[in-house]
Amino acid sequence: MKFAVLVFPGSNCDRDMLNAALKTGAEAEYVDYRETSLEGFDGVLIPGGFSFGDYLRSGAMASVAPIISEVKRFAEEGKPVLGVCNGFQVLTEVGLLPGALLHNDMHLFVSRNESLKVVNNQTPFTNEYAENETVVYPVAHGEGNYYCTEEMYKALEANNQIILKYTDNPNGSYDDIAGIVNERGNVCGMMPHPERALESILGTEDGVKLFESMVNSWREQNA
Repeated sequence: MKFAVLVFPGSNCDRDMLNAALKTGAEAEYVDYRETSLEGFDGVLIPGGFSFGDYLRSGAMASVAPIISEVKRFAEEGKPVLGVCNGFQVLTEVGLLPGALLHNDMHLFVSRNESLKVVNNQTPFTNEYAENETVVYPVAHGEGNYYCTEEMYKALEANNQIILKYTDNPNGSYDDIAGIVNERGNVCGMMPHPERALESILGTEDGVKLFESMVNSWREQNA
């Protein structure tokens, strides 16, 4: 499996994403936001950071970058797309995931490890976890407050699209939502950083299973 790690001006988690992919046995390369093709890749990783300085609002300018049309094509073809933190914000901006990310309810930047519950382990991003398994991922965001309408929320619940919830909500997200997938299950967005949770010496290695889930799901589909 070969991942494209997208790089925008202001991306600062791209190296972590690349390392996470390599650690779990995949290939990975950086792809500049000005590129117009993702030929030769099997999945897309959209890292965190402050794309284009978060001008206008987080993810807004990145959402119209040339490479995004290819990301949309990947999503439509059922290929895996993962957006973390700023990457999640980009995915909501382009309409690949419902809802929006607002300022944290206390209007403070939050940076710490957070405890999360895997509420859906039947996706290509979570199938190596046990149902309701508790994991620890770092968070680092100022606009991580997930918002959706009541109608959107009912659809998310009905389609089992909510995959991660905070056990101690750090930002005011609706119903403690930390991560979701699209209806098809191949596009995932989350605010916590699994790519920074790969080594126990750094506090947690709970993110490894997420990338293993992606790689193993792809291998099963392409065996």
